Amino acid sequence: MSIHVKKGDIVEVIAGDDSGTRGRVLSVNPVRQVVVVEGVNRVYKHVRPSRRNPQGGRLHVERPIHISNVLPVSTKTDRASRVHFVTGENGKKLRVGADGQEISTVRHVKS
Repeated sequence: MSIHVKKGDIVEVIAGDDSGTRGRVLSVNPVRQVVVVEGVNRVYKHVRPSRRNPQGGRLHVERPIHISNVLPVSTKTDRASRVHFVTGENGKKLRVGADGQEISTVRHVKS
């Protein structure tokens, strides 16, 4: 199954407390259907003193949100748009935005 976002995409959050904010996708977990977006769903993580963090304290970290709550931003229109998949020439599977702009190639099917 193909997913409408991938690592490195610029996405807009369409639901939840951070609705309307944009950020870059840091990671995608297709099994759990969650994505981590830069600057979205930030929470404090309390850490003990350790070698890495000798003072301990509170760190800001991004937590995952459900993949259905984000849409990729089209570079052509600068708006969030839904994505569908099209099989192009030579068996290429393409991600295409609702405005018809090709976003990226998903995979190449060998003939």
